Amino acid sequence: MSGHSHHHELPHVAHGGAGDGAGAAKILVFALAATLAYIAVTVVYGLRAHSLALISEAGHNFSDFLALLLSWVAVFFQARPANPSKSYGYARAGVLVAFINALTLVAVAAYIFYEAVARLAHPSAVASGTMMIVAAIGVVLNGTISWMLYRGAHGDVNIRSALIHQVGDTLSTAAVIVGGWLIAATGAMWIDPALSIAIAALVLWSSLGIIRETLNILLEGTPRGIDVDQVLQAMSSVAGVNEVHDLHVWSLSSQSHALSCHIAVADIQLSESEAILREVKERLAAFRIVHTTIQFEHAHCEVAHGCVIPTDARHEHAH
Repeated sequence: MSGHSHHHELPHVAHGGAGDGAGAAKILVFALAATLAYIAVTVVYGLRAHSLALISEAGHNFSDFLALLLSWVAVFFQARPANPSKSYGYARAGVLVAFINALTLVAVAAYIFYEAVARLAHPSAVASGTMMIVAAIGVVLNGTISWMLYRGAHGDVNIRSALIHQVGDTLSTAAVIVGGWLIAATGAMWIDPALSIAIAALVLWSSLGIIRETLNILLEGTPRGIDVDQVLQAMSSVAGVNEVHDLHVWSLSSQSHALSCHIAVADIQLSESEAILREVKERLAAFRIVHTTIQFEHAHCEVAHGCVIPTDARHEHAH
């Protein structure tokens, strides 16, 4: 007799619990306030110093502010439980936000490239001293926020996207200090727009990895770091499993992976199928697959023509 054996779990929130989400929210609120204050300082003194590099940093930091704001919103949504209209919960809110953040970075990079090329053609005097002082403040600020986000990331692609923004800012702001020193030492004003191009390249590079990963999740591709052949082998090696087919693995969020498949077994008792299910789940846990839907089929089921499940199919729900 054929039967279904489904294992369902509610998706986990991205930080593994309400406590972690609350901690991430506090970090993001602090980062938002500090970043907004630094943007104001950078714009004012970038204009006074006629430094495109500083103004580029303001644009970079503004994209960070948007990233942090959207990440804070995503943390709020991710903590909301599943409901009848959102049976998977809101786990992908953070993934969607990370994707939007990365797209804004691409736009920022394109603008900086455009302005830098124009400045190379017509260099202007730069107040290197002001440039270095403001950049030094930025290094301390962005470095502090980066460390806080790193400690609160917990593998979440949403928080990690904000972290990458901040790390990029820390490095590019440090480069502005070096650029200001070189301008003061050599008087070469082309250094400022050239430095801006380097910052734009860093911004663009930092966005590409996030775009690839978030698109893969949104398109329900195989999660990064999971080899489907290895998953198939692990499941097939369980005693009593004759065949595994219709295997699908995807991500609900950056940390929560899901799987559905059909498993062909012999015509066995329900209690025996429960033991097989438990063993399969243990094997899948090693791949961080937390939500599974597994259908057991009689070994004689003709896979090529599909399986007709009788109306009195047996179901078991394990948590």
